[in-house]
Amino acid sequence: MAKKMEYDYIVCGGGTSGCVVASRLAEDPTISVLLIEAGENCLDIIGSQMSGGMQQLLGGPHDWDFYSTPQPHAADREISLTRGKFLGGSSGINGTLCIRGTKQDYDDWGVPGWSGEEMLAAMKKAERFRGKDWFEVRKDVHGFGGPVSVEPHDLAPISEKVMESFQDLGFPLDHDMFSTGERAHGCGHAPRTVHNGVRTTAAEYTRGWESKKNFTILFKTQVSKVNLTQTPTGLRATSVNTITPDNSQPVTYTARHEIILSAGTYCTPTILLRSGIDHLIVFVPYEVPPGLTHDDKIYPPEAMKATYEEWVSKKTGILASFPFGGFAYARLDERLKDCEEWNSAKTTDRDPMGLTKNQPNIEFWSTEACVGPRELPPAQGKNAFAMVTELFSPHSRGSVTLASPDPFAKPVIDHNYLSHPLDLLVLAEGVRLGNEVVMQGRGTKDLVLGSYPEELVKHHLYTTREEWIPFVRNGATTCYRPVGTCKMGSASGGGGVDESIVVDEKLRVRGVEGLRVVDASIMPKIPNGHTCMPAYGIGELGVGILRGGGEGGEG
Repeated sequence: MAKKMEYDYIVCGGGTSGCVVASRLAEDPTISVLLIEAGENCLDIIGSQMSGGMQQLLGGPHDWDFYSTPQPHAADREISLTRGKFLGGSSGINGTLCIRGTKQDYDDWGVPGWSGEEMLAAMKKAERFRGKDWFEVRKDVHGFGGPVSVEPHDLAPISEKVMESFQDLGFPLDHDMFSTGERAHGCGHAPRTVHNGVRTTAAEYTRGWESKKNFTILFKTQVSKVNLTQTPTGLRATSVNTITPDNSQPVTYTARHEIILSAGTYCTPTILLRSGIDHLIVFVPYEVPPGLTHDDKIYPPEAMKATYEEWVSKKTGILASFPFGGFAYARLDERLKDCEEWNSAKTTDRDPMGLTKNQPNIEFWSTEACVGPRELPPAQGKNAFAMVTELFSPHSRGSVTLASPDPFAKPVIDHNYLSHPLDLLVLAEGVRLGNEVVMQGRGTKDLVLGSYPEELVKHHLYTTREEWIPFVRNGATTCYRPVGTCKMGSASGGGGVDESIVVDEKLRVRGVEGLRVVDASIMPKIPNGHTCMPAYGIGELGVGILRGGGEGGEG
């Protein structure tokens, strides 16, 4: 049978949002949809299904394996920027965390149709929440009929201790706070995109696509170019050129209606280039006695073999969940109230980071083993966990540009981390508070041994912000949540044209008909949470726009 070359809609990129858009469009049997994915089907990749198996994908053929340019404000380090290269995209290589942010985060976008109320409702459409007896769920904030299975995480012993320390240092316990988005200071349990020991990815949206006559997915195929045609009303996107690693000749596919770019925050702007932002995190490791972490099941080769076989045969064990444990949000107003740099940047209704008091400055989470950046050495023969501190609403801005016209060349990514002094100030103060939780909280204060890793043996003794600043510069790494490279803005907004806006509130690329962007790259500001659930929400709202309505598909 001859290959079909023309479709109603072409979706470029089968990541988190792309799977949503393509699959929801294909629910209408009268329209044809082509989804083009650069990687393989994630159902053929065991590491993308094994929740705790992300490490085996890093730097391999299923990771885009991007790196930043040397970062002058972060000790000139080139920082790893992991992205999933398979159907489902980074929903198959992330920490499985469902942390939605607050409604105010999306209200701050200031774009009609994309309010906090609308975004959180769209996230619910994706979700199939499955509770546990011990978890105090707020049923009104969850979805129960979507494709993406979500459940609470059972804590390891070290995480129980960390949660105890959080509460001891004044973080109120609120089980479902990361779904409600109503608390800016407290600790709780972050639900995960996991069920019965298996990671759930955006590829769940596409299940059964092979039996649909109107839905085609091309794997191992890369979009090299969107072709534009001059029409009486202006430029229109009409087709895409694609190429595969084993074929140097491009193949062109034509779209009768529209082309949707959902290639992700780094790959979409290799066609449409604008500035970008990201969350920044710091891992602070601590050695503890045996029996509290999962290191003994990971690092000895014979133990890891048994752990792996347990997951393959039973879908149980530590690989059945991601080893992140206790979570908390923090406001830092009180801790920074005597800082001149903080006070001089205040406004009447916002703090210096541009946040209201209902939005957190910092997120904390603990690991349940010695896991973290590739630079962190494994805890061979030791037991360790890390307190991770994440900076929200950074001021630093970076860029994504093309290295060459070659579609297989990696983009040049410069996040410009810590270039703004307030970013360094707030992140260092957050790390300092995280260390106090571990070293002073009743659950953990008597556990820390402090001999791992040897080059950081003194860090747990730091007390001042000034001591933590060089640690932050040398240890800050990305949290794999870049946004904003194809920034969305209101087409009807006053005050002249904002040249940084790439798409309008209907996701239409400025100056080009028949071309939209639907992925995390459209976020004007990064939400104070994690971007996987917002990416699902963007997909659901985006397909509603494509259908001509105001809401996403049923879920």
